[in-house]
Formats: sequence, C-alpha cells, structure tokens
Amino acid sequence: MELWPGAWTLLLLLFVLLLFLLPTLWFCSPSAKYFLKMAFYNGWILFLAVLAIPACAVRGRNVENMKILRLMLLHIKYLYGIRVEVRGAHHFPPSQPYVVVSNHQSSLDLLGMMEVLPGRCVPIAKRELLWAGSAGLACWLAGVIFIDRKRTGDAISVMSEVAQTLLTQDVRVWVFPEGTRNHNGSMLPFKRGAFHLAVQAQVPIVPIVMSSYQDFYCKKERRFTSGRCQVRVLPPVPTEGLTPDDVPALADRVRHSMLTVFREISTDGRGGGDYLKKPGGVGEARL
Repeated sequence: MELWPGAWTLLLLLFVLLLFLLPTLWFCSPSAKYFLKMAFYNGWILFLAVLAIPACAVRGRNVENMKILRLMLLHIKYLYGIRVEVRGAHHFPPSQPYVVVSNHQSSLDLLGMMEVLPGRCVPIAKRELLWAGSAGLACWLAGVIFIDRKRTGDAISVMSEVAQTLLTQDVRVWVFPEGTRNHNGSMLPFKRGAFHLAVQAQVPIVPIVMSSYQDFYCKKERRFTSGRCQVRVLPPVPTEGLTPDDVPALADRVRHSMLTVFREISTDGRGGGDYLKKPGGVGEARL
C-alpha cells in the first residue's frame, strides 16, 4: 500500500523534529541524556549480538565463543569515556577450573567483566536473559549458563551439572553472588550457590571487586558521565577439604574481604569517593 503525499510530508516533519529535539535534550536535560545513553548502550549491545551470532554459530554452543563476544564488546568503554583499570590479574590460577565471584552494581558491570574475563570463563545468568532477543541467543551460543531462580530444584540440578563441567571440560564460571543489581554503593548479602558450587567441585574461588560507579553513574539521579572504574582481582580462596557445612563461613569471609577492598578502591579517587561520604554510602552500610 502506497502512502498518500501528505503522509510523506508528515514523516519528513517528524524526522526533522527528531533531529532537532534529540540534540536539544542531550545538551539541556541531564535526565534525557541519561536515558539516551542507556538506550544506546542496550541497543548497541543488541546490534553487536546480531553481528556476533553468525560467527558464533560456526562452532555451535561453545565456551570459546565468549572470546568473540568479548572482542566485540571491549570498545564500548571508549564510546562512554569510561576508563577501566585492572589490578591483580596475576591472581588468576593459570591452568585449573575455578569460580569467580564479583559484586553486581548495574548493567555496566559488563564493561569490567569483558576487560578482565579469563579464558574459558562463562557467566551464570538468570534465565530471563535467554529471551532477550539477539543478546540471549549470542549468550547461549557462548555457553552462558542459565538458571531459573524461581525454581530452586532446577537451579540446584544445574549447579550440580556445572560442578561436573568445571572438572571435565576445564571451564571457569563467573557468578554475581548478590543475586541482583545493587545501586546503593555497598554489597548485598551473598547467596551461597557459588560457594556450594566451588566446594562441591573442590575448586578455588577468585573474588573480583569493581569499584563504585557513583562518580560517573547513578540510576537514581539519572546521571551518566565519563569516569574511571577500578577492577581488582583478589588472591584465590582454596576450598580443598571444605564441606557444605563450611559454606556459610566461607561466603561471609569472602564477602568481608571483598567489601573491604570495595571501600578501599571506591575512596581512593578512582570511583565513588564523594558518594561514600554521604549518609547511606558504603561507610554507613550495615553488615
């Protein structure tokens, strides 16, 4: 069906209006700038996933495809003027499986993750991500492990399979033990699944801490500017000889060490220092 001439005129006017409106919002409204940046961030990732799918499909579902996703995502930090500094990468065990645990602040965690992601390492993600269009398919092809958190029995079964995969296929997994994004500038209590997994497989836990984003990103304030993030890889924590009874103490010990480092790197001028001085910042967090 052909559009009548007036429709083309209307579409042209809307396009011109959009060209005028977007720059105006960008420079005049910090909130609009925040939403435009986040929309582009998510849209660009979906677009990159479309490009990655054919390359990943050659191997099928394979953890080696994570290298393709990492290569395609590394440049995003430059688009947003975010400087990612990695320290302690030498702490990664060179030739054995392990479980990575990291704090979870926002979808921007992807930038830090891609910067430091070791070989043959895949995240454990909520099952809803599988249905996130091209990103879900690309993640599936890259071997990302999906868990339905609402069905505890299924999650436990998947974790048991993952423990076997760690040992038989030399795979590392990346887990966010807080279980959800935390925008409050601290760390939520850790769920114990990752620690049960490490103890069951008798593999080390490698804690990774990303500094607070509060100096350049705040969802509540609708603020997203350029800035600096430090990613600190801590020494591995052994689990050999531990049993399920040791998991609660293990999780608390790892969280305490991560929270200590989080406070340190978030107040050294490299991420969130001003925020931490406010009431309710990390200095006010309850343990």
